[in-house]
Amino acid sequence: MEFMTDFFGFYFGTFLVILGQSLLVIVLVLVALAFLMYADRKIWAAVQMRKGPNMVGVFGLLQSFADFIKYIVKEVVVPAGADKPVFFLAPMVTFILAVVAWAVIPFNDGWVVSDLNVGILYIFAIGSLEVYGVIMGGWASNSKYPFLGSLRSAAQMISYEVSIGFIIVGVLISTGSLNLSAIVNAQAGYGALSWYWLPHLPMVALFFISALAETNRPPFDLPEAEAELVAGYQVEYSATPFLLFMIGELMAVVLMTALISILFFGGWLSPVSWLPDGIHWLILKMAFWFFMFAMAKALVPRYRYDQLMRLGWKVFLPISLGWVVFVAAAAQFEWFGGFYIRWAIGG
Repeated sequence: MEFMTDFFGFYFGTFLVILGQSLLVIVLVLVALAFLMYADRKIWAAVQMRKGPNMVGVFGLLQSFADFIKYIVKEVVVPAGADKPVFFLAPMVTFILAVVAWAVIPFNDGWVVSDLNVGILYIFAIGSLEVYGVIMGGWASNSKYPFLGSLRSAAQMISYEVSIGFIIVGVLISTGSLNLSAIVNAQAGYGALSWYWLPHLPMVALFFISALAETNRPPFDLPEAEAELVAGYQVEYSATPFLLFMIGELMAVVLMTALISILFFGGWLSPVSWLPDGIHWLILKMAFWFFMFAMAKALVPRYRYDQLMRLGWKVFLPISLGWVVFVAAAAQFEWFGGFYIRWAIGG
């Protein structure tokens, strides 16, 4: 009896610890999303020489929370003939998958919910499943425009996932590990000059552009191009289901800023060797890349769909595949004095 008590007590305690860690990450990310949305709107407004949100709270800082309450209290409208179970399941799938992807993101040395040895594969798996939320939402709406928008979104996300995958493979070859914490630690040494942005410089630009397309952000927001598809796959959604779609999409954007910071810019590592490492460096790097996402939205005109697909399959795919071959050869034959490897071959 004592054994059973200790057994269940141990696993129940472990469950509570994991639950507490997960809730802490989720709450902090969701609160950060509110202010990031505010920053996104303010940056866009500044580029267009207007004020942006400025009425709710000091400097408009509470505007995102007001919008959240508005979506919560609005009536949920379901189209006639819609597949109701799938209709409501789609935004929940999008939101939940966007949340669980953060389980393997290390915020500092040891600050991670689940430090998986195959963290990159976990991110790939979650990213692939996110397509289903979009397809389910478009199909269940019982309308041709959302369905067309969902098909376009699925094709777009799958196309650029291939390029992102090959780009990350180059980083994995240099590190010799699929663990995100190991990838960060492999970049330690001489500050910013030891980070992977330098040996993998061409791929940083390709990863950023592919991340824009993967998350349906301008100038690749074709699934939501209101001039063509009446706002795309989520046009029939309102109130809380629409809010879940938007939170999932924005959370995927922030996840991409975390990935590019971890894979190429040292994560929580300090840019200079005499300053201490810490989570504040990762937050600053993510904020910078979110600013770049916002500026791309404000400055770059929208692509046509044929241009988007041509860029993904005929430009990014060959370049990223060629880069994998180059990095593999550089690591195997130790070109450039081992510049492309941080692990001992055969060790």
